[in-house]
Amino acid sequence: MERNDVLKKVEAAMPNARFKHTLGVEKAAVELAEHYHIDVEKARITALLHDYAKYYEDDKARKIIEDEGFDPRLLQFHHSLWHAPVGAYLAEKEFGITDPEILEAIRVHTTGSATMSDFDKLIYLADYTEPGRTFPGVYKARRIALNSLDEAMLFALSNTITHLIKKQQLVFPDTLDAYNYFVNLNLEGDY
Repeated sequence: MERNDVLKKVEAAMPNARFKHTLGVEKAAVELAEHYHIDVEKARITALLHDYAKYYEDDKARKIIEDEGFDPRLLQFHHSLWHAPVGAYLAEKEFGITDPEILEAIRVHTTGSATMSDFDKLIYLADYTEPGRTFPGVYKARRIALNSLDEAMLFALSNTITHLIKKQQLVFPDTLDAYNYFVNLNLEGDY
């Protein structure tokens, strides 16, 4: 699939600020893919599609989750999590994407998982560290991401979970599983 074909449809599906974020994720994904010798074009397309369903109607997203047998726990959590699995579904149905790596990376880019491939980690971290992000710790996350995808995942998940706890928000079980997985790797990064 050509970048320009994807760009037009993605841009039409979201506000300008989200589209700028998407282009930032593309930039970060390409940089990480080049750094880690991962397929750059695959990273580019995945980054462009990762938030395609971010502004999809909740009723339609709920129906896809139910009809397609997606994890029913999603419906117990904030609808902002729904766009990842729904986005993977739409990437296949509307863009003809059949590459399982692309679809899985889109599916787990908000929650993470304990079974993430390096490609999944790259997309998750590109979303977390894209140039438009300015939250506390993002500069450190960018630095760590160029050293170790696993260490960067642990750092990002730790920050995300801490943020959610401080706001007294629910943490999706897959996010906790991912965090526990990366802790169990006994990473010894210098944060």
